[in-house]
Amino acid sequence: MIEAEPRPRETPRVALAHDWLVGMRGGERVLDRLARLYGPTDLYTLLDSGVVLTDAIAACRVHPSALQRFPRATGAWRRHYLPLMPWAVGRLRVAPCDLLISTSSAVMKSIRPPDGVPHLCYCHSPARYLWEQSADYAGGAGGRLRSLGLTLTGPAFRRWDRRTAGRVTRFLANSAHTAARIERCYGRRAAVVHPPVRTAYFTPDPSVEREDWLLVVSALEPYKRVDRVIEAARQGGFALRIAGSGSQAETLEKAVANVPNVQMLGGVDDPTLRDLYRRAAGLVFPQLEDFGIVPVEAMACGCPVAAFVPPIDDPRGRGGAAETVTDDSGVFFDEQTPGAIAQAVTRLVATPPRADACRTQAERFAESVFDAAVTRHVEEMLAGG
Repeated sequence: MIEAEPRPRETPRVALAHDWLVGMRGGERVLDRLARLYGPTDLYTLLDSGVVLTDAIAACRVHPSALQRFPRATGAWRRHYLPLMPWAVGRLRVAPCDLLISTSSAVMKSIRPPDGVPHLCYCHSPARYLWEQSADYAGGAGGRLRSLGLTLTGPAFRRWDRRTAGRVTRFLANSAHTAARIERCYGRRAAVVHPPVRTAYFTPDPSVEREDWLLVVSALEPYKRVDRVIEAARQGGFALRIAGSGSQAETLEKAVANVPNVQMLGGVDDPTLRDLYRRAAGLVFPQLEDFGIVPVEAMACGCPVAAFVPPIDDPRGRGGAAETVTDDSGVFFDEQTPGAIAQAVTRLVATPPRADACRTQAERFAESVFDAAVTRHVEEMLAGG
């Protein structure tokens, strides 16, 4: 990994803000690119677990909120502190800078910039568990307690979330799907800048032959619908490997105990993940995501995708896969049912898209594309645009 180099002194001072630093997922990949473009710099966050995520993030001066001092806040109890998050964000004080960039899928878009300083928010989504998918977060460990908390605090939290959108000068959305949700939830327009995907790392390997099993790469959470893919594999008889961890891990392990064609791999490192993408017959993507980096990583390795895309009149929107996967790089199913998933897998395996077409599609989302787009917006804002 390339170390972030200090910025020349004459460059504008750009401060960063991020919901929490507790693990490495898609949001942290975006933060890493921003830290490479504008760091080392001040980085404000609700919580910092102390784990080194990337060299560029670690080089920043991290300022955690008062929530950091609460018991187990950086671990399993993080979501239980949801009612305190507006208070914690409100107590963060950003040092003098020329521009504040926040990355948010929870509350960090509500951080207050210094007087007169523009605030650019890269929004992965208005908080799903507050606005549209609260029922989906009621499953897994602690689900009933989470559900009760969301029921009690949700209305007031949504009012606060919408009101504090006024602290953002310009919104960037990770997809057109998210831009529509930002307008619906906050009454604000957002420009679309797709997240950076490591297409230079996730590459095809012509010497590796594809095998006859399907792959799921996902956090094991209720809304990811991994259970539906397991049932599709049980009904359809296709071999399935699942990489990921989460609150549903134990439940899903029990579900596959008597399904010999399904293998749970747990969390995997990047080299293992790349090897899985290179060898799988295809990736199954059953959830509705705001963007979804996993399908693009798979396509970058030449792996085709069977993706869930709701009907065009679905009130939830069509999701990020409608923007990232094409007929040349995958197939679609419009119901999150085992039967629909099994049928899509059959079509994918019978007529697999070409690996080079998958790769070409993935390159539209390369890190360099993200860097150029963000740089343009930052320059416009620093110039007073």
